[in-house]
Amino acid sequence: MNDVLAVVLAGGKGSRLEPLTRDRAKPAVPFGGIYRIVDFTLSNCINSDIRRILVLTQYKAMSLDRHINTGWRHLLCRELGEFIDIAPPQQRIDEQWYQGTADAVYQNIYTLEKERPEHVVILAGDHIYKMDYSKMIAFHKEYNADLSIAALPVGIDEARSFGVMQTDDDGRVIGFEEKPDNPKTIPGDDGICLASMGIYVFNAAFLFDQLCHDATLPESAHDFGRNIIPSLINTHRLMAFPFQDENKKRDAYWRDVGTLDAYYQANIELTGVQPLLNVYDQHWPVRTAQPNLPPPKFVFNEEGGRRGAAHDSIIAAGTIVSGGKVVGSVVGPEVRIEERAEVTDSILFGGVRIGRGAIVRRSIIDKNVVIPDGAQVGVDLDRDRLRGFTVSEGGVVVVPKIEGVDELFAPEQNNHVRKVVSK
Repeated sequence: MNDVLAVVLAGGKGSRLEPLTRDRAKPAVPFGGIYRIVDFTLSNCINSDIRRILVLTQYKAMSLDRHINTGWRHLLCRELGEFIDIAPPQQRIDEQWYQGTADAVYQNIYTLEKERPEHVVILAGDHIYKMDYSKMIAFHKEYNADLSIAALPVGIDEARSFGVMQTDDDGRVIGFEEKPDNPKTIPGDDGICLASMGIYVFNAAFLFDQLCHDATLPESAHDFGRNIIPSLINTHRLMAFPFQDENKKRDAYWRDVGTLDAYYQANIELTGVQPLLNVYDQHWPVRTAQPNLPPPKFVFNEEGGRRGAAHDSIIAAGTIVSGGKVVGSVVGPEVRIEERAEVTDSILFGGVRIGRGAIVRRSIIDKNVVIPDGAQVGVDLDRDRLRGFTVSEGGVVVVPKIEGVDELFAPEQNNHVRKVVSK
């Protein structure tokens, strides 16, 4: 794999995940208690023995930069030609932000050419899955392809959000539409389409030629799915690589956590007895930045009173459940859950504090947010909307990381104090 360079596209706004992406890029959003979304793509690279990685950032990249610098760069040795480098927009070619996925790579073409790779793997930094890219590269070489595209069968409704391919009996791509209103199904199954996963293997010289040509077209959106791939189908050899899951489960696991409900569901699924995504196996480990924190702690065990407990939940290091109760939830590092508080079916980011007697249900609480004593979130959705909190289509409440968020609960907090005094 010494001749392979991976390019991770990590600059999207992630607007459908707001307010979680209000202050951070989508790949930097926490996932599963201790991870960030980008950790899955980077882990796939390391586990696939790809050791030259370029991460292209753009919007609100500070959190992502810090995470990669803290948790990833020490894994590789630059003296041996290995690296994970972060490349923000440099406007070396034009004075503009990245106009599309292809333009993002094109604006960094000098950096890519300097490394002299034989093959370039283009990856998205905002999907959750386990995949051995070396198998796809071997497939690409075996079939002498100019471009190989990772393919995943999806339902026809879901396919409208993807690039949809048609292939011949040998797996050669003979048709491609980006996010079609009426996606074409695979032969013999009217309910399944073959979707592009946004994972591409290019012959490097071929990629550079296509990027330079596309950059000269004023009518182009400079996007791989919309422009470059459709333009190549009739003139070059494009192959569809069937997705091979390294998750070692019965069903292949791949999630686009691009909406609040999809993100919430993917997290909560991890609390199951045998979740479809296995983050505990050592065959294909998921790496991340691991701060030096003490183990989680559960205190008080009073009959009929304070009892620190968690059931069907993920509890990260540094968290103290101090007489509260957690059920079916994902709790990040250094969280404090006070006495008689109840957290159910929720996601708590790092540094959150849940006050005494507070109730949190089907909610996402952003980093360092304090839920005051006696407050309720996710109990009355209309009240949560009046506070200005985002409520998803599926009824998930998001409490953002904003200054003065605790003041929005002032009436409830005062009522709680009055009840305590009256007792």
